[in-house]
Amino acid sequence: MSTTTPLFQDAPAGASLTAHEHIGFELGWDYAHHALLPPAPYDQQPSALRHGLLAGQAAFGTRTLQPTRHVRKWLQLRLHAWLRGRSVELVQVTPHYLQQLEASHCPITRVALSTATLEGSDASVDRVRNDAGYAAGNLAVMSAKANHAKGALGFREAVRLTRDLEIGHIRAAGGLTVPQWARVAVLCSFVTPLSHEEASALPMLVFPPNRLRLFNPVQALQAFVGRQLLSPGWAQRLARFEALLPGKPAQRAFRQFFYALLPRVLEAGRTEDPQRARWAVEDAWRNPLVLQRWTFFARLLTPQKCESLLSKASAKKLAPQHIEQIAPERATEGWQLESRGYVPHAVLMKRSAGPRNAAARAQQASLPL
Repeated sequence: MSTTTPLFQDAPAGASLTAHEHIGFELGWDYAHHALLPPAPYDQQPSALRHGLLAGQAAFGTRTLQPTRHVRKWLQLRLHAWLRGRSVELVQVTPHYLQQLEASHCPITRVALSTATLEGSDASVDRVRNDAGYAAGNLAVMSAKANHAKGALGFREAVRLTRDLEIGHIRAAGGLTVPQWARVAVLCSFVTPLSHEEASALPMLVFPPNRLRLFNPVQALQAFVGRQLLSPGWAQRLARFEALLPGKPAQRAFRQFFYALLPRVLEAGRTEDPQRARWAVEDAWRNPLVLQRWTFFARLLTPQKCESLLSKASAKKLAPQHIEQIAPERATEGWQLESRGYVPHAVLMKRSAGPRNAAARAQQASLPL
């Protein structure tokens, strides 16, 4: 994490300090704190980044921190964002946070992820919602190929592209197949506010990656139900969950949905491989009857009832994974939606003439990004 940094101590009197320069300086400072250099040519080009690097090297000397693999990834992500003017929220997006995002396979192409091979299988961090910055809840790890193909597309564009491929209006797009584009669309839907009716009609073709925030309560319930099949004891847990449902019609509709889902999962065969088990559940949603019965069941509920069911199920320890409910006003903190994920072009401060004491420099360094 960043430490308190002095800001351009030798800058000329009256010079302006922009948010972009402040971020670059802190990035260079953190490179120095971990005894690392930015890649060429950024380690030599005159910039706020190099200024922070030199200041940090002078301040830390040999008293540096060990650069772990996740620290290197964290610095690389920040450099990539800084060069494009993209915002990075640094309170929650830490090396430890990036470690929690790691995956063995791409959720879109399903290939095993590699590291630093310069191939399309290399793992990369994607901003799932393109009009937001690198912030907690908006990040997912996928292959470089899938990331490049997805680009700036959102939910609606990915749905349109999938349909055009299905009916033959276009023959290829980004090197992805129709099922892969369908998974891109579902992934984007998780961070796209949708009506309950629209969200309840979407298949769970890909489970939400770890730490992704789900904006639509019915999809959170959908993921909760689907994940039950990935760990032992699911029959008992689902029976207890069914008892929480509001009324006989909802309970009957849920059983009919599950009796459609389970055979499709079992058709894939028993496997001890967690990844293949996950894919079997995801692929079961491609069956029209499964989606039809899920939609019927889900529309007997409301978003509020979905949230209440998840809360009750979590309290009874029926969730295979930890469920954290976040208030809507907090869900997009640090996402920079007002600037579409870019660093605002703002001047943070004006430099004044004369030497600055340590307290003044520390106050400047605490300015928010």
